[in-house]
Amino acid sequence: MNKKQAKERIEKLKKVIREARYAYHVLDKSIMPDSALDSLKHELFELEQKYPEFITPDSPTQRIAGKPLKEFKKVRHIVPQWSFNDAFNEQEIKEFDERIKRELNTNNVDYTAELKIDGMHIILTYKKGIFTTGATRGDGKVGEDVTQNLKTIESIPLRLRKDLDVVVEGEVYMKKSVFRKLNEQREKKGEPPFANPRNAAAGGIRQLDPKVAVERHLDCFIYDLSWPEKEIPKTQFEELNKLKALGFKVNKNFRYCRDIKEVIEYWKEWREKREKEDYWIDGVVVKLNRREYQNKLGYTGKAPRWAIAFKWPGKQATTILKDILVQIGRTGKVTPVAVLKPVNLAGTVVTRATLHNADEIERLDARIGDTVIVEKAGDVIPHIVKVIKELRPKNAKVFKMPDKCPICHHKIIRPEGEVAHYCSNKNCGARQRNRLYYFVSKKGFDIQGLGPKIVDQLMDAGLISQAPDIFFLKEGDLQPLERFAEKSASNLVEAIEKAKNITLGRLITALGIKYVGEETAELIKNHFGQKIKNISDLINLFQEVSQQEIEEIEGVGPKAAKEIKNWFSHKSNIELLKKLEKAGVVIKKEKKEAISEKLKGKIFVFTGELESMSRDKAKERVKELGGKATNSVSRKTDFVVAGKNPGSKFQRAKKLGVKIIGEKEFLEMISH
Repeated sequence: MNKKQAKERIEKLKKVIREARYAYHVLDKSIMPDSALDSLKHELFELEQKYPEFITPDSPTQRIAGKPLKEFKKVRHIVPQWSFNDAFNEQEIKEFDERIKRELNTNNVDYTAELKIDGMHIILTYKKGIFTTGATRGDGKVGEDVTQNLKTIESIPLRLRKDLDVVVEGEVYMKKSVFRKLNEQREKKGEPPFANPRNAAAGGIRQLDPKVAVERHLDCFIYDLSWPEKEIPKTQFEELNKLKALGFKVNKNFRYCRDIKEVIEYWKEWREKREKEDYWIDGVVVKLNRREYQNKLGYTGKAPRWAIAFKWPGKQATTILKDILVQIGRTGKVTPVAVLKPVNLAGTVVTRATLHNADEIERLDARIGDTVIVEKAGDVIPHIVKVIKELRPKNAKVFKMPDKCPICHHKIIRPEGEVAHYCSNKNCGARQRNRLYYFVSKKGFDIQGLGPKIVDQLMDAGLISQAPDIFFLKEGDLQPLERFAEKSASNLVEAIEKAKNITLGRLITALGIKYVGEETAELIKNHFGQKIKNISDLINLFQEVSQQEIEEIEGVGPKAAKEIKNWFSHKSNIELLKKLEKAGVVIKKEKKEAISEKLKGKIFVFTGELESMSRDKAKERVKELGGKATNSVSRKTDFVVAGKNPGSKFQRAKKLGVKIIGEKEFLEMISH
């Protein structure tokens, strides 16, 4: 390849790579696999290394700039940078509309509504279509030159699709999914997590070393063509489409609104949908659609008269820090969690907030009893951002990290060089998870929608570590978590509330006492049920009754009796039961199970798959008809019901000579 051919190849490669970037970031479609695009970029890089005279500022290889800067240069903006006035409710946005109509002396006004991306405002300058300068807002007149860092963002075009001199404005942001991964990596390294994606994005742009910006995997939406006047279309709606045509990534969810009523509908719609997007949204920007009207109204000292930020309920509020608990994660990590006086935050009630680690508590100087400012932003678990020390009561209590794990009572340690504390028992977190899986399962509290994955998520977020914590959860605690929209959070809280009414047998089963499964729990319930009306009765009875008394129950062996007495002798288990009672868990009265005595005295065991009903339903039916359903085959067993693919119980029944019947015969036995 000679020099002329190399130049032609370089220009073609740049064009193809630019088109692929445009398709992916602007049109939201992929026209070639990532691996193929990487291959083209590599070829371009190799050619430019061989022929450096053909390297241009708009080349995709120039996204990652060179050495770190000593300092940022100042940039004077061609167009002054304004901020928006805010509206927080329907009445205020209607007043904005009325003022617009009054000042323009017309009722014929329309709007463009755009999502307000919660990130860092930036100003980009292009000369003859080539990106030359990127700056921060600064004081509105002078900002900082962060061109090198902005070049690392793939969604910012280095060359436009037309050779224009323009200035545009937009928002640099970090995706929520990227933010989560970044914080996971930081925690593994023992580094403090970022408070929110906005801070992480702004911090990346304001680093002197552009490599930091690369590692943050930032993105950018452009929403304003601000200079020169001749390039700005006649309406805001057309302006957004022109930006897209020039090669900029424009948020696709903008909408033309014929009147303020349609603006309000858009605002309400996105209030419900915002958490589904992979970026933070903190409101809606409402702009007069017609450019001539914008120019007529102009600006106040700090904001345009023709636009307003229509925000959702506040993300910060004050409340009382009632207590600080510690939660144990799956790795054994000990996370302090603030128990708050319930507070309405961003439209939901929040009762808990993460305190991250002991260093964070010390930094905040947070004490039990303090009045604190709590923040909830995007998909981040609510956290305390400040303590109002002027309101501190005299009896405010300093928090001290416990010496022993509240779950397994092993020593709590802090590895050298790390900010986090850990339980020294490597099995602690895993064992506790298994207990919780069992507690919420069908055999226990049967909480619909609360499976192992959600239990893991709640534990990792520091929202639960023991069973009673589940019953204190509110919708506002759940909504910031991944996969939890408003509806799913509401459904789970409703299922938890429903599960608070539980039968005595299932409550005993849920406790996970060794050797005490469903069958043994039912035997205990049948024997002691009349004496146990609530959880306090349950505690008192098993602290007073002897092991021998429990052993005397037919079907309950000495091992199970010993474990029951042992379980009720531990203070931590009694505390757990008391917390369940405090959370509103009640033992519900059961209807008399037997509706006839057709199967009275008969013992059934089920094995294999039944077609007409589940095994649990079949067992219930046996009990309703006065019989007994057990899980193990013995000489006392009257019938083994064998479905499809029977297991070892089938073989044991044959060996003991127990009568084996099929599902059809069983159905005939239980029919009326």
